[in-house]
Order: sequence, then structure tokens, then C-alpha cells
Amino acid sequence: MKIGFHTDAFNSACWSFDDCLQWARHHDLQYIECGLTDGVSWIHGLGYFPHVALYEDPVLLRRKMERYGVRFSQVDAAFPLSTEEGPLRGVPYVLKAVAWAAQAGCPCVDTTDGLHPPAGLTVKETLTMMKRSYLQILKVAEAHRIVVNIEPHGWFTTQPDLLQEMLTFTDSPYLRFNMDTGNTYIAGQDPVSFLKKFLSRVAHVHLKDVSSSLAERMRGRATGVAISHCSLGKGVNAENIVGCISLLHEAGYRGVLSIECEAAGGPLLEESLLWLRATLERLGIAETR
Repeated sequence: MKIGFHTDAFNSACWSFDDCLQWARHHDLQYIECGLTDGVSWIHGLGYFPHVALYEDPVLLRRKMERYGVRFSQVDAAFPLSTEEGPLRGVPYVLKAVAWAAQAGCPCVDTTDGLHPPAGLTVKETLTMMKRSYLQILKVAEAHRIVVNIEPHGWFTTQPDLLQEMLTFTDSPYLRFNMDTGNTYIAGQDPVSFLKKFLSRVAHVHLKDVSSSLAERMRGRATGVAISHCSLGKGVNAENIVGCISLLHEAGYRGVLSIECEAAGGPLLEESLLWLRATLERLGIAETR
């Protein structure tokens, strides 16, 4: 399997995306994931933001990344599509992200739903709204041959039956699943059992551990973790992460395992990387490039 990381690890450190590329090269990582912003931001312009703006030329950025020996595994365009603003704000944002990703050499774009069901709409009405949105998105995704992943992060996507309905909005091979070990756990699900239900649809994976204190406060009362302050292997979700990796390996998954945790300027992400590489070695799984 391949190993990568999400640049949100360096949000609190106020790193630039270039800093993240340097970190990846220093730690012999070839895959990186970041968020996309649509518009101008002062903190991004000053170099204190580890994500990428859609106004940045994707081809020039791809060439810069090639000089670091790094490529995108996915870009994050996860504006909640189940919300009232989903069709108005989220759909144009994801459409731009898809076309941008194609030029940047990025194979996947991540999407999700909101933390709560929208007021004034039934579950059926919201699913109908999201289906319309995803069908619009998939037209463009198919044209550009970009995979659109659905990540479990909100009220709909962390419920297996509802996620199953979302993943069957269309039979397009470009609508796939981004597994997240931390979000499924904090939502009260068993990550291994959750993954089993959608194993054939997995195109990208987020590995996220959960501290015991966060689990005690929020498990079953939240649907996602904004950023985990627990390195891989140090939390209550470590055994589930190992189980998910084993299950993915048995199923022939050869894609990216993207680490998601607060880096604390680097050390926690380094701990996660060491743990993940040791775990893959213990399981007899080769790290591929």
C-alpha cells in the first residue's frame, strides 16, 4: 500500500503548502492530500496556510510537486452537500475542484455531507437533493476521469444504510468511497464492520486514531473529528486501524493510506508515520511508491 498525509496536520503550525512538500520529501513520502479553497485569503497569501487555492495554476503546481517527488492522492472539496447551501455553494465548488484536479494530476476529489440533517427537509427529500447534486458532479467527473469519493463525516454518511443509498445514486465507476477510521469510530460505529460493507467501493483511506478523552466525551454524539490530536497507535482506535488495514490488504487494496492527525509542528505526524510503517511491516504488507 501507499502512504500519504493530509496537510491539515500543519494547520496549527501555520505552514505553507511548500513546507508540507518539503516535509514529505524529507520523510520519503510520495503522496499528499490537501484542502482546496475557492478564492483569496490573507492567511494563504502570506504563506501561513497548508492548503491550495483554486486560482493557483494546477499544471505549474503539478510540475513543482514533481520536483519534490510528490503527487496528490486526493484533494479535499468536502463542503457539506446535504445542507441548504449544498446545491448553491457546494456543487460549483466541487465542479471547479474536479476540473482543477484533472489538470493537477490528482485522481480523486473528496466530498461529504453535513453534521446535522437540514431543518425543514425530510431524510428522503435531502437524499433526493443530494442525488441531484451528485449527478451534476458526476457528469463533469466522468468527462475528466476523476473519482469523486464520499467520506463518512456527517449525519447521513456515518449511517451505513444512508451511505449505501448515496453510493448507489448512480452506477458510475467514478463515484467511490473514502474510508475514515476516526469519523466512523467517533460516530459510534465499528470501523472494521463499517468498512466491510463498502470494501468494494474504497478508492482512498483516511487513517485517524482517537484519544480516550475525546472518545469518552464525544463517541456516539458526533459524526466526525475535525482534527485528531492523537498520533496513530496511541489512541483507543488503534486496534480498529490495524483491522481495517488487514481487511483492505485481503481485498487487494493497493491505494493510499492517508494519515490524518495534528502534527504539533511535525512530531505527532512523525510518530504516526513510524507506527504505520512498523504496522505494515508486521502485517507483511509492502509500502509501495
